[in-house]
Amino acid sequence: MKSYRASFVKKSGEVREMHFAKIGDLPKNFLDTVVKGTSSARDLKEGLELVWDLEVGSFRMFNWKSVEGAVKEEDVEVNFGVKL
Repeated sequence: MKSYRASFVKKSGEVREMHFAKIGDLPKNFLDTVVKGTSSARDLKEGLELVWDLEVGSFRMFNWKSVEGAVKEEDVEVNFGVKL
């Protein structure tokens, strides 16, 4: 699966490093287990993207407008604990 490593500046001014996967790259079976309800998509501010934090194991927001340094793309094998 494709993943990314990048740093960005949070609203508080703190720099956050994140290893994440974009929602579209996550297996559907996994998404079916973690997405609750059927509410409509949220409108996000420009530059923000909902991603899955691979280290925390939770949804997080990534701010593309405040990226610091290079965004590194890599392929990883992840066991999400569900039959894929």
